[in-house]
Amino acid sequence: MTALWSRSYGSGEPLVLIHGMGSASSAWSLIVPELAKKYRVVLVDLPGHGSSPLHSKNEMDPHSLAETVIRELDNQDVEKFHVVGNSLGGWVALDLAAEHQDRLLSVTAVAPAGLWLAPVNRRLPIGDFARTLAGATYPLAPYFMQYKWARKVGFAKVSPKWKELPTHVILDAVKAMGTSSGYYPAWDSLLSLRFDKAISEKIPVTVIFGDSDNTLPAKTSQERSLAPTHARWVRFSESGHAPMWDHPEEVIAEILETTSRASR
Repeated sequence: MTALWSRSYGSGEPLVLIHGMGSASSAWSLIVPELAKKYRVVLVDLPGHGSSPLHSKNEMDPHSLAETVIRELDNQDVEKFHVVGNSLGGWVALDLAAEHQDRLLSVTAVAPAGLWLAPVNRRLPIGDFARTLAGATYPLAPYFMQYKWARKVGFAKVSPKWKELPTHVILDAVKAMGTSSGYYPAWDSLLSLRFDKAISEKIPVTVIFGDSDNTLPAKTSQERSLAPTHARWVRFSESGHAPMWDHPEEVIAEILETTSRASR
């Protein structure tokens, strides 16, 4: 089985960041420097995302991805750790806590997938459009993303602050989506599933959603009864599916608040 790409920054207790479907570890660029002042921040690219290749034997459902992450952390001599995940990565983070409670110190799930009332049974149009658009245009993104209309087409549904997003964040996101060979395998592997596992109350859990999340809207995809009963539930205003882009300082604060509650 192909190993994941991973990289560490800073020192201290390990804090693992897991990106979403069609994304890459570069999605965390706005918050890594500050977190690395206190923690050993471990970035991973999931199979078929970023710098990690997609192997024919890679299982891409959230549980299998969690086990793949665990194997990579074993390779990096990471025993106990905090985890932060966005979208699919948030689901993977919750699964890690459910299946490896002896190793998890805390969980911060940022707009996690899997908390839907009815399991998704088809690919969502918004995600299909994003992948198709990125795949067709990412080589020309440095040129097109100079223009307001292009940024709006690509990011208005993702972030209410699309006009303010740093250029490097936009270009990294377009490249990650456009080159993600694991996007559709991951999507097809989560169909008909949802997160429905218990997590020990000894593990602090925070769930963060933006009030303008068009990818996982509150009406259908933010079911609190599926989250751990002890989880803190936080909602950011003027925030979409990637709160770490829209409100990086606030996301950092919530991560630090969650990690501070971990049992020692």
